[in-house]
Amino acid sequence: MNKITIVTGGSRGLGRSTAESIARSGGDVVVTYRSRFDEADRVVAAIRAAGRRAVAMPLDTGDIRSFAPFAERLRETLRSTWSRDTFDHLVNNAGHGDYALVADTTEAQFDRLVDVHFKGVYFLTQTLLPLIADGGRIVNLSSGLTRSSFPGYAAYAAVKGAVEVLTRYLAKELGARGIAVNTVAPGAIETDFGGGTVRDDADVNRLFAQITALGRVGLPDDIGPMIASLLSDGNRWVNAQRIEVSGGQGI
Repeated sequence: MNKITIVTGGSRGLGRSTAESIARSGGDVVVTYRSRFDEADRVVAAIRAAGRRAVAMPLDTGDIRSFAPFAERLRETLRSTWSRDTFDHLVNNAGHGDYALVADTTEAQFDRLVDVHFKGVYFLTQTLLPLIADGGRIVNLSSGLTRSSFPGYAAYAAVKGAVEVLTRYLAKELGARGIAVNTVAPGAIETDFGGGTVRDDADVNRLFAQITALGRVGLPDDIGPMIASLLSDGNRWVNAQRIEVSGGQGI
């Protein structure tokens, strides 16, 4: 039986790379997107072209009230597409960047970061637990900024730190069901995340490249295949870990 993975925020960037890497590894994917169906549909088309099954479903991971209706739609989709009542893997990837110095951070900025990156991860996972198959996997996305500090990222890094703690508790509580839970913490990546700063601002790109052992910032395809490999049977004993994928950033 093919594995089914939900990748939140799977329509672009790291999410897209992850979804397509999972498909290349032989898995099927549910891609969630917040507003850009066209981008999500292109990912679904690429996965189907690779011979795997995929669907795109709308989801705002910052809106907790939408989680129960999403779970019901997911249940129907699993039955109609896969003739199953469960899925196997959840990748909590969806997120956004909103950076400001501590002195300048607004309550609205802070609340949105918490809602999307921590509260959303917590309660979406809670909502979907009945649908995750025993022996499944959960991967939560964090950041290299929880280990090394960079001005302007305090609120973002703090909520990602909370996700790392949550990961360990999920691993402990879900161990009886054989569900492994890990954190993947990327370093600086060239995507449109945070307005595309790392990708488009040459000075920022150069700065992060200079503090990275491999001498460059990352690309989405430096991350997606790693997450796909973490979901493979060969990594079934990896659990409750924070795995940084940064090319040696800030060492």
